[in-house]
Parts: sequence; C-alpha cells; structure tokens
Amino acid sequence: MVFGQVVIGPPGSGKTTYCNGMSQFLQLVGRKVAVINLDPANDSLPYDCAINIEDLIKLEDVMAEHSLGPNGGLVYCMDFLEKNIDWLEAKLKPLLKDHYLLFDFPGQVELFFLHENAKKVIMRLVKKLDLRLTAVHLIDAHLCSDPGKYISALLLSLSTMLHMELPHVNVLSKIDLIESYGKLAFNLDFYTDAHDLSYLQHHLDQDPRSAKYRKLTKELCEVIENFGLVDFTTLDIQACLHPFKLIDKTNGYIFAGIDSSAVEFSKIAVSPVDWDYYRYPFLFTVAAVQEKYIKDDEVFDDEIITSPPPSSIAERDLQKDER
Repeated sequence: MVFGQVVIGPPGSGKTTYCNGMSQFLQLVGRKVAVINLDPANDSLPYDCAINIEDLIKLEDVMAEHSLGPNGGLVYCMDFLEKNIDWLEAKLKPLLKDHYLLFDFPGQVELFFLHENAKKVIMRLVKKLDLRLTAVHLIDAHLCSDPGKYISALLLSLSTMLHMELPHVNVLSKIDLIESYGKLAFNLDFYTDAHDLSYLQHHLDQDPRSAKYRKLTKELCEVIENFGLVDFTTLDIQACLHPFKLIDKTNGYIFAGIDSSAVEFSKIAVSPVDWDYYRYPFLFTVAAVQEKYIKDDEVFDDEIITSPPPSSIAERDLQKDER
C-alpha cells in the first residue's frame, strides 16, 4: 500500500508552502517523500518535485493557443491530464515501492466541486495504483475574522468533502496571521468546531449589507450543522505534528504494519490513548494556539454576545462519558 496526501484549497491558502514544509517534516521522521506538482500555473516551486505536470502541459501555452483565461486554462489542463493519465501512472510507478506521496493541486475551487476532471484523476490513481490518500483542504485562517467569509469557507469545505470521496482533513493555515484582518468574535475553538453557527448571526447583522440576507445565512448555517461533517485543525510553521498524526490516522498509515521499534512509529504514530486528542482536538491544541496567537482583551461589552454558552457538543459528550 502506498500512502499520501492530496493538497487542495483556494488560491493563496498556502498549498505549495505546506507541501514544502510537510516534505521536510516527513524526511525528518524518516520517510522517503515524493512531491508531485499538478498545478500548471505554479512555475516557482520551493521544493524539488519528483513529477511536474509542466513536463506534460504548460498553462501559458494553453492560454495562448486556445485564447483562454487562467481559470479556463486550468480546466483544460486538468482535462488534458485526465486524457493522458497513463503518463502520470508511468511516472508514479517507480515511486510506489517506498515513497510517501504529496500531490500539489491547483487552487481553483471549481476544479473540485464543479468539474469532474481532477476527481477522476485522483480516483483512477487510487484504484489503479492502490493508493491510500487523504485530502488535505487548506483554508486561510484570517477568514475567521469575517463571519460571512467564514461561512463561505465552511460551505466550500463541505462541498469539497462530499465531492472528493476521500478521507478529509480541513486545516486552518497561517494560524499565526489569524487576526491580521480583524479580531475574532469568539474563541478559536468556536471556529475549529464549527457548531452553534447561529451565534454568528448577531455579528453578521452589524453589516447592513449582510442583514438583508439574514434568512439565507440562517438556512446555510443549518445545512452545515445538519451535515455535521466540517471541523478544522490548526497549522502553523512551528506545529506540524498534530495535523501530521491526524492525516496518518485518516488514511490508515498507522495501521500499515510499521515496525514498532522504528523511531518514527514510536514517536509519531497515534496510540489508543490519543483518542480524546482527536475526538476533541481543540481541548488540547487549539487552546495552546489561542494563547499563542490571539490577544485576550480584558474589556467586554455586556450588550454584545462575545461567546456562545459553555454547552458545546464536545462538552455535552464529555459529560455523557463521565456519567
């Protein structure tokens, strides 16, 4: 079995930087890594890629020849890759023996929930080469400072999860810059847990442009909550271990028969005692991130709801477990 990650997310969310950092981290824990660049618009790579789609097709050539813009050109490139999937399979086969794979995909979101090309490429590789892949969906953390953008990010994450049909980990990237565009209305665990979204309504109503869409926003929040699929883990340059272990759990790497004496397994692999760590990650990791990167104001306005009541789903579940 071959394991790996499909790294996706909107433009500017940090996919290439993530692939570069994660490949270095994986090498430090003893894994052989191959990074596969499938973004034809990414012509400045900070990492050495084992496979580069530009060897097959170049975005600028497509745009010039077919008079397409960047988005249309990327759709064409993904369609061309699907039709020439044998090229990618042949390039991957020498890496399957002992490499962990990182796929760096384009950032245009329509490729993953409007068009089928990227999905068909991934599904073909999974079935034909017996890959165990996890979709790592990066969302820029600063979107949490705007309730409207945060709800849009939740909808995008939910749509992508339903469309991709892969084990899925949603990641708030650039967490150290989370308040660069404004302060958060709630503590960080509210945004990572993505429950009780009705509490965002008060803050949305402060913007007269959002007030007219109050009913629509409420319905969208209910859709997200009813599915109950979306939550986030956090990532910054100094904290790769938590998402790394979570990804290993979702794609089954921890059950792959690793030698228990190996350093990477004994120090990195998930053990049964970590269950609560992943069931309620914000109780452990998010609290530390909150303290590290988010300023805690001493002054509160009694007339404004600043945080939801302490009756979150996790706390209710913990109370049931105690009983």
